[in-house]
Amino acid sequence: MKPDWDALGKEYADSPSVIIADVDCTAGGESLCKKHGVSGYPTIKTFEAGSDEGEAYEGGRDLDSLKKHAASLGPSCSIDHKDLCSAEDLPKLEKYAAMSAERRNAKVTKLKNAIAKEEARHEKVQKSLSEQFERSKATLENLQEKYKTPIKLMNAATPKA
Repeated sequence: MKPDWDALGKEYADSPSVIIADVDCTAGGESLCKKHGVSGYPTIKTFEAGSDEGEAYEGGRDLDSLKKHAASLGPSCSIDHKDLCSAEDLPKLEKYAAMSAERRNAKVTKLKNAIAKEEARHEKVQKSLSEQFERSKATLENLQEKYKTPIKLMNAATPKA
């Protein structure tokens, strides 16, 4: 992936709206990686201008996939680019823009907390399912082991013609 990432970086080197960057999470970039929840390599995150919230990119790691994703980046619906807003999003954007920064931040925190709560519930379900799977797997393996010899002996008891 690294050669394709480097090629993408060269292609966008002069872009005014897209920056392709590397961060070494084992060296000087460790605190930045921790801040953005990067815990494995390779992790690709997309950040909108002015935002400190990165969105994980889970698409292909080949040059064509990376190029396609990078081409979709750039200015989007915002207070500075209302012309890029859909008819549905523009009134919402203007409503949020009319709020105080404190109120917007409080609403964002509330929404993020709701997502975190659902993520925790989901992880609990996943853990429960994993535990059920492991118990079922152990039961199956015990049964296979228990019946292995009787099946072998029954098959051996059949005369060969």
